[in-house]
Amino acid sequence: MKYTKLKKSNIEISAIGLGTNAVGGHNLFENLNEQDGKDFVREALNLGVTFIDTADIYGLGRSEELVGEVLKEFKRDDFVIATKGAQNFTNLNDVKADNRPEYLREAVDKSLQRLQLDYVDLYYLHFPDNVTPFAESIGELVRLKEEGKIRSIGISNVSIEQLKEANAHGDISVLQSPYNMLDRSAEKELLPYAVENNISFIPYGPLAFGLLGGGFTKESKLDAGDWRQSIPLFQEEQFIQTIDKVDKLKEFAVSKETTLPNLALTWLLAQEGVDAVIPGGKRKERIRENVQASEIRLSQEELSVINDILNK
Repeated sequence: MKYTKLKKSNIEISAIGLGTNAVGGHNLFENLNEQDGKDFVREALNLGVTFIDTADIYGLGRSEELVGEVLKEFKRDDFVIATKGAQNFTNLNDVKADNRPEYLREAVDKSLQRLQLDYVDLYYLHFPDNVTPFAESIGELVRLKEEGKIRSIGISNVSIEQLKEANAHGDISVLQSPYNMLDRSAEKELLPYAVENNISFIPYGPLAFGLLGGGFTKESKLDAGDWRQSIPLFQEEQFIQTIDKVDKLKEFAVSKETTLPNLALTWLLAQEGVDAVIPGGKRKERIRENVQASEIRLSQEELSVINDILNK
């Protein structure tokens, strides 16, 4: 396993992390098995994955609870835990972004209780509420950092203008945004800004929410309750075009004697500014495969071939 450090910190993380939205994320996926989810997290830690990513909104706290149960089995120095807050689900019928300092403080405390921890290594402002000034919300996270409840501050789901405002005093260590082979919009502004301002870029959806997992065909259909229904890549016309690219990437992966998911993860890690990837999954077999991606290397010639496939 390859390890690196989060920017502006001495926090060492594994280059292959673990996304846990399908661990107890019953509001995001149907028919989840919680024991499978716990086994998924446990297997990752046993394989040297130290960077675990969750959020309070996943399962409305249930993901944090399940992750916390597994973390109790390990020494505190054996893992780096990232969680996110700023979606107020006090009223389950009206979940909405909430960046008010008083809510963020409450959210951090509740996350710590669910995770059964005294502090989290990385805390993200999950979504901007477009009302609260970042000076207030990020300012409160700085105070929580000073109090020792969080070690590093991240932000997610922001535009370049919002990122610049949030980072006005250089407090942001990590940016998490969508980025993968099939969605490279981050390369236009967000990724360059992160590189220039010493911010770790952690892509979410590194496998394009399953499209780069290798299991989709042109005939595949999502379940009616699957949250991915709203993602453009899964819309009918774009979906067909995407699968054509995916099939070519599969062929390239075979020539490289690897799998499509590992090719996708390796490609991301080859991009300047990307310090780690956090693939998700539902069963431990998936993470066993993903950890192998940190050992794969892509030459400049191979990266050019991949770009040709993606740009068609």
